[in-house]
Amino acid sequence: MDSFSENNKVTLTGRIEEDPVFSHDFYGENFYTFKLITDRLSETSDRIPVILSEKFLYTNDLSAGNTVEVTGQFRSYNNYTDIGNRLILSVFARNITPVASAEEAENPNAIQLTGYICKAPVYRTTPFGREITDLLIAVNRAYNKSDYIPCIAWGLNAKYASVLSIGEKLRLTGRIQSREYKKKYDDETVETKTAYEVSISRLESIS
Repeated sequence: MDSFSENNKVTLTGRIEEDPVFSHDFYGENFYTFKLITDRLSETSDRIPVILSEKFLYTNDLSAGNTVEVTGQFRSYNNYTDIGNRLILSVFARNITPVASAEEAENPNAIQLTGYICKAPVYRTTPFGREITDLLIAVNRAYNKSDYIPCIAWGLNAKYASVLSIGEKLRLTGRIQSREYKKKYDDETVETKTAYEVSISRLESIS
């Protein structure tokens, strides 16, 4: 496994929400996407987008409702539109394995990242007094590419992260979470959107 793969490692176990649909082609290879539902301990769920090569469709039954383990990387790209650009996040599947039940997974939603702070940390508190620090981490990938991953630190981790500097190298573990929010446009219409980010459980600054 190359060193760039070690920078960005994701393992998810969950239920396929809907049958995979075509996403795009890249140098003659077709790619598909589906949402994977992973359960939290709080009895809520995250709906995480997965991108996969069509090759996986030939070797696995990826029908809606089936449970699978997906390993890969959390990747980003900028989607440019008439109203600006938006960071699109999804898990790029390197392997997909059918499993009997998500309950057998030791950790159904795990991510490990090593990258660099590329934007000043933003420290804030919730209306209930919970401390949060927002981070944007640049994770190097092969061919001089990088993925830009929004991350959230809580509590003591939030205090630690709030004083870190741009360019500082971090190693962190956590889970990928989805979060719905309302976006209001100039014409007063409101649209429900979904944001994806890494909820940090452990982090450390490394040289």
